[in-house]
Amino acid sequence: MPHLTIEYSANLGADSDLAALCARQHAALLASGLVEPGAIRVRALPCPFYAVGDLLAENGFADMVLRMGAGRTAAQLTALGESLMAVAADHFAPQLARPHFALSLEVQEISAHSWKRNAIHPRLRAANA
Repeated sequence: MPHLTIEYSANLGADSDLAALCARQHAALLASGLVEPGAIRVRALPCPFYAVGDLLAENGFADMVLRMGAGRTAAQLTALGESLMAVAADHFAPQLARPHFALSLEVQEISAHSWKRNAIHPRLRAANA
């Protein structure tokens, strides 16, 4: 159950193809071998109201949070985090080249007290059988 949420300052919208970033992060999650395709959720949410650093209008951010179910080792989560961060750093290279951008990623383990129903899994599992 990997859920990757990318919150970003709304001033990035015109400078960055966030749909492409979502697709690239989806591919990175899948390539990790740690998750099933039907479990992956990647979303990018603009933050229209924000205050960053010294409040310059050109300051911006992208903050990623990956929520994963239990069962992966620390080494696996580290490798996955490094992969996702590398994809994001590449995507945001123009912004990172300027002194007005912050990029972050946190990996969180989802509690056992989590409920879900997923009708996508059976379809994809059958297609891959």
